Amino acid sequence: MFNGKLLIVSAPSGAGKTTLIKHLLSIEKQLQFSISCTTREKRTHETDGEDYYFLNSTEFKSKIKSNEFAEWEEVYPNLYYGTLKSEINRIWEKQQHIAFDIDVKGGINLKKIYKENALSIFIKPPTIEELEKRLMARNTDSKEIIKTRINKAKEELSLINNFDVIIENDDLNKAKAEIIKITSGVLLD
Repeated sequence: MFNGKLLIVSAPSGAGKTTLIKHLLSIEKQLQFSISCTTREKRTHETDGEDYYFLNSTEFKSKIKSNEFAEWEEVYPNLYYGTLKSEINRIWEKQQHIAFDIDVKGGINLKKIYKENALSIFIKPPTIEELEKRLMARNTDSKEIIKTRINKAKEELSLINNFDVIIENDDLNKAKAEIIKITSGVLLD
């Protein structure tokens, strides 16, 4: 089976990882997006099977028990995220490299598993205050959830040294150019 590269992009919620991944996927045609599973509620603009595989807790825990995940994490209390082994195989069967938009601990776990076949990138917000502004501007979460996300972001920033590359997203166009430059070198190897 084709053993492609894994491009792991992780960041605290609101740092811009999804925006950067979408930009990267629009340019790098040999990359395919890995669709993660989650137990969180679907947002109005999201599509099941395209943005995430939306599962309830029982379904998610059943997949944990049957060892279907390459990695999984309880990112917030009772909110699970994970990458199915079958999703990785699905993309490799297409002879494509894989792009992950994944939580910080999940990114660290994937890097441990796939080692030199993986490049892990941490998208760093300029400041916690700016991150909070971005989360508020998204208008998708309550103030309580935003507070939880900010506390989680502080913890995730302490794990930044577990990543191969750090991109500070203080200027979106600059961050877009940087992620393209970094990944094109890896994918052409």
